[in-house]
Amino acid sequence: MAKPKLTHLDETGAVRMVDVSEKAVTLRRAVAQGTVVFGPEAFRLLRANKLAKGDALAVAKLAGIQGGKRTADWIPLCHTVPLTRLDVGIELESRGRLARITATAEAAWKTGVEMEALVAVSAAALALYDMAKAVDRAISIREIVLVEKSGGRSGIWRRRGRRP
Repeated sequence: MAKPKLTHLDETGAVRMVDVSEKAVTLRRAVAQGTVVFGPEAFRLLRANKLAKGDALAVAKLAGIQGGKRTADWIPLCHTVPLTRLDVGIELESRGRLARITATAEAAWKTGVEMEALVAVSAAALALYDMAKAVDRAISIREIVLVEKSGGRSGIWRRRGRRP
């Protein structure tokens, strides 16, 4: 079996940004999810929009959008991608006292948008932690995963089984 080629290493083994100049522009789409789990009081205040710092869900959505747009600043070898869409949604689930974050990123570009969706979820989760940490420092961020992606040479991929 041939040794897989590591795309982020050059012929000498040094890190490099992948050259995408010869890749075709296609519609790229990625969906990522993650969860934030709260203690009883923090979740009650979050759901009632009574956290001292303000509207945590609005702040988290904006943080997710801002973070996803700035992915290349977070992840050193990522390309700057001209996103055409970046949505961040947050659903509160009483059972488990959790916030389920979903980010959808799209671009017509030469490289995928998986990292943008994953960073958007991560930034939104961190913002939720920040907004509620005064009430509960034991908040946990769990299972940030890619749910699906499409576009480019590898086509469509979907996570099987349980989502976070």
